[in-house]
Amino acid sequence: MRIAILVGATRRESTTALILNYIANVIGNEGHEAAVFDLREKPLPLYNDDDEEIHPHTSELMDLVLHADAVVIGSPEYHGSVTGVLKNALDYLGGDHFGDKAVLSVSSAGGAVGVSSLQHMQTIVRNLHGINSPEWISVGGAQRQFSPDGAPESPDVQKRVHRAVSSFLRLAAKLRG
Repeated sequence: MRIAILVGATRRESTTALILNYIANVIGNEGHEAAVFDLREKPLPLYNDDDEEIHPHTSELMDLVLHADAVVIGSPEYHGSVTGVLKNALDYLGGDHFGDKAVLSVSSAGGAVGVSSLQHMQTIVRNLHGINSPEWISVGGAQRQFSPDGAPESPDVQKRVHRAVSSFLRLAAKLRG
């Protein structure tokens, strides 16, 4: 399967980017293709439905998600929600991009957990006609430590990621049937 991964963080070396790249490696090790679209590296113009020309990054994002079998979206939690860059990217996408696809939501928070941002991501996914994975991943506080090889230092976080990704991939396979 082809899995699109959207990184909705803007800080260099953000824990959101680190956890999503780790997820991409886990997906790759399971024999699937994971394509990471980092909104820090490929910024999009502000969504404007009146724009007639499509920015090259926007076109790349739309094509990536359209042709993916499933999607992972991730954001740090800012003021109890997702980042503006992730919301802006999702505004460019619609039901034809997400319809009937499994979606895994991932959050990184400075505090204990990023539940509010996860709930917002799941609401957006439902409105885009995607299918939320029953699992989600939230890393917060001391759990946000990574080794130089990009793996979470916490064995509990590693187990949580593997469990959530396995559940997500099973759902994606059933939906793609």
